[in-house]
Amino acid sequence: MLEAAGVPFDAMTAGVDEDAAKAALLADGIGPRDLADALAELKATKLSARYPEALVLGCDQVAALEERIFDKPADRKEAEAHLKRLRGERHAQHSAMVICEGGLPVWRHIDTARLTMRDFSDDFLAAYLDAEWPQIGYCAGAYRLEAMGVQLFSRIEGSDFTIRGLPLLPLLDYLRVRGVVAS
Repeated sequence: MLEAAGVPFDAMTAGVDEDAAKAALLADGIGPRDLADALAELKATKLSARYPEALVLGCDQVAALEERIFDKPADRKEAEAHLKRLRGERHAQHSAMVICEGGLPVWRHIDTARLTMRDFSDDFLAAYLDAEWPQIGYCAGAYRLEAMGVQLFSRIEGSDFTIRGLPLLPLLDYLRVRGVVAS
């Protein structure tokens, strides 16, 4: 999305054990929205310490039905279970972005989209999984809105960018203020 928007960037991994961090945060009682924010900040802060002169963007996304979090499915069977649980329900996609500079957060934005899955048939679900697995194994909620996953829904409230994991418009506004992209 950044490349398509003309934003210069270098993609790097923060080297964060997300599973351990997530487990610790959840043990402390953190909710889904704040979990996305905390993980985005953790990633940005860690990389920013290595590159203190750079603006470092950390992002995370959490899919949740009320307080139940739906991680990226480990396998096709888990993807099917996630989608069956979400079928007919309205859930949230929380997408968080944190920019750090010099090892400290200087900007953050969290956006939430609400998605209502239609009551699709088991036959549709099997065809969907045949078409979309293993690509949806990298997606919180086990769907890609930019592909066949759009057919899972009867209603979507919120930004497509948020659902795809990067609320792009607020980020572009901040990058214009900082002179990274033209205003």
